[in-house]
Amino acid sequence: MTLTDRERLLIAISNAISVYSVYTKDPQTMPKNLTLIDFVLKCTPDELKKNITMDMIDEVFEYVSKTQTQLS
Repeated sequence: MTLTDRERLLIAISNAISVYSVYTKDPQTMPKNLTLIDFVLKCTPDELKKNITMDMIDEVFEYVSKTQTQLS
């Protein structure tokens, strides 16, 4: 089974949000003035960036936040 570009993009966004979350727990490891959106864009492969939207980032962020909250 091959992943679609949308599925790859959702995985990339989810991964970036999770990594960003870990970085924010230790501000010394986080580059200065780097927003979540900037981080997601930096981590997303170039070939998938054309399909990324703010709504998609928001939707994935909301889902990941709920999931992480439930695990805590």
